Amino acid sequence: MGVRGELFTTQVNLDNRNYFFNVKENRAGDVFLQVVESKNKSGENFDRHAIVIFAEDMQKFFQGLESSLAFIEKDRKERKKAEAEKKAKKETTKKRIYRKKDDNKSTSDGLKRSGRVHIVSKRTTEE
Repeated sequence: MGVRGELFTTQVNLDNRNYFFNVKENRAGDVFLQVVESKNKSGENFDRHAIVIFAEDMQKFFQGLESSLAFIEKDRKERKKAEAEKKAKKETTKKRIYRKKDDNKSTSDGLKRSGRVHIVSKRTTEE
């Protein structure tokens, strides 16, 4: 046995957090998983939290974890799809161009118009 009953350990380093996955054995011979999160607070200080999952509870724990991961993946895909649909809808929506015409100027149809704002569809301006 290793230090304090450690059988196996692995570490995952992220930005300002480290996760340790320690497989340990207690004095009674029970094997358990200890997950430790260590956050760098400021300088040399660390905020540390640990959870322990005993061998007989691991199957239920991992089922819950797998269900949560499946939900996260499904939600991520749905959000990505909704965002793509929103973007596509925004691109296909007809836009209006607002243009103010000068007073007493002739328009392309030969009529004189006052200084009103006229709504012209985008389709009309492209043709």
